[in-house]
Amino acid sequence: MRLHSLSLHPNSSGKLLTRLASMSLLIATLAVETALPTSVAYDIGFFEFVPAIIAISYLEDRMIALAATFVMVAVGLLTRDVLHHPIDVGLWVQAILLLVAGGMIALTFHRQRQDYRTLLQVAEARLAALEATENRYRWAFERAAIGFANMNENGELQRSNKRLCEMTGYVEEELSSLPLSALVHPDDNHTLAEALTRLKDTTSFGSEIRLLRRDGTILWTRLALSLAVPADALPQSIFVVVDDISGERTAREALRAQKEWLDLALSSSRLGTWRIDFESGSVKGSAAFWEMMGLAPAPSRPLQELTAVVHPADLPNLMAPGELASGADYDAEIRIRRTGGHIRWIALRGRDELRDGRAQRIGVAADLTDRRITILLRAAAKKRERAMLEQRHRLNNLFPVITALVNMVGAPDNDIASYKQTLIEKIGALQATHLLLSRDGSLSASLRDLIVQELQPYMGTHDISISGPEIKMAEGSAESFAMIVHELTTNSVKHGALGTPAGRIEVVWQFVAQEPGADIVFEWSESGERRVSTSARRGFGSLIIGADGEPIVGHSSKLEMLDHGLKYSVRLPPKAIGAS
Repeated sequence: MRLHSLSLHPNSSGKLLTRLASMSLLIATLAVETALPTSVAYDIGFFEFVPAIIAISYLEDRMIALAATFVMVAVGLLTRDVLHHPIDVGLWVQAILLLVAGGMIALTFHRQRQDYRTLLQVAEARLAALEATENRYRWAFERAAIGFANMNENGELQRSNKRLCEMTGYVEEELSSLPLSALVHPDDNHTLAEALTRLKDTTSFGSEIRLLRRDGTILWTRLALSLAVPADALPQSIFVVVDDISGERTAREALRAQKEWLDLALSSSRLGTWRIDFESGSVKGSAAFWEMMGLAPAPSRPLQELTAVVHPADLPNLMAPGELASGADYDAEIRIRRTGGHIRWIALRGRDELRDGRAQRIGVAADLTDRRITILLRAAAKKRERAMLEQRHRLNNLFPVITALVNMVGAPDNDIASYKQTLIEKIGALQATHLLLSRDGSLSASLRDLIVQELQPYMGTHDISISGPEIKMAEGSAESFAMIVHELTTNSVKHGALGTPAGRIEVVWQFVAQEPGADIVFEWSESGERRVSTSARRGFGSLIIGADGEPIVGHSSKLEMLDHGLKYSVRLPPKAIGAS
């Protein structure tokens, strides 16, 4: 800006000297012109004025140069006229040519002066912009929140800003006398040496390095080195940027320690963490999570890869994103197929969320396999214990039935052998029914199975028909009803249809009405010639089936002895027999 002011606005003393020089040159030229010899040989047509016009045009502006040209032409013409030289046409042409030449010379210098001024203005504007930029960078350099310094290629600091001085505890003069390696912790000097070596192949390098403060304490920094000028420029310098990351480092260490505690807590509780990104179709998990999945640890895996280990029926629970409302809880259990066909139960607990517009699901995973096995073992133990209790109860109920049999069976004509045989047959029927009830552990049997059990030995040789709805009979009632069927079968073998090849038995049972709580009517029909009269003596069997009263189970029993057969019916209330 100072140069611009001097060139465009010269001071008054400079102008005065320029004018004096111009005037002196003009007067000297005119004096020479008037004092020249008047010989014709000397006259060269006003061209002696050209050097003076050029000099005046260089010193003054175009108007003064043009005025000086007119004066020179006028004096030249006047001198020739006074000296009695005739002013002919040629002389006037020469005068006019001198005026034109002087004007062109003045205009040329004027245009050049304008161009120079324009170029000078542009240069000064650029210089001002550079100075402003330099001032801004100098201001930023001095007041930046991170440390800056210039360093030569030998590693010596040349200039440091205020922040770097504050960070290291040195003043700028002290830093200027220290190499950068003197500030670096001894254990990190190899990193600095590597950075300086790599700058030969690249223009920048950055790394975390420890610096030593003036008081000997350690400062964690992020050090960046870059070439301040192109590598082929001289002298070459290196720009040093130092950022204090002690707080960040402390926070990072605290976060790392917290993560270690969290990993320890998750490991001790056998939990794993996971995150599913449905946008990219990927899943991330901790080492414990991948171990539960039966996969090798990995930073991330495609979600589709889990289809190889997750049970197909549980894939929708894992892979379906649902509505993914932000903060919605997620709770599911999946089965993992391991090598050898082993199944592991994994519980997934977490929440769905939208992060940066991406549907995600995060949570923890717990292996429930051991717990489920324990629950199943406890359930099996309880079931076995319950079955043992029911079996004991059933055996306790069986003894009164046997006692009643013993009391009901008499010894006809004191025939002890016949008494023993009859008693053994009745107890055998009870045993068969007991085995039937205990076969599936439910302590119940269907009415059809009780009938088929008695008639099975005769189905291949006799015409036997069995029909009726499926009805379950509970213990107690089933045993008593089995004794009725046993008595009917035994009687038929001795005296009825099963005793002759042409005999036929039809067994039918059905509900009295199609309504809840209706009785079941059981009917036993025989056809064929009987071998005893209808007035045969009534014995133990008659007591069982209720021929002369109530049967041992049910009510409204009815026995009809026909000439060519037998018909028996009894009603079984559902509540009494436990039918379903």
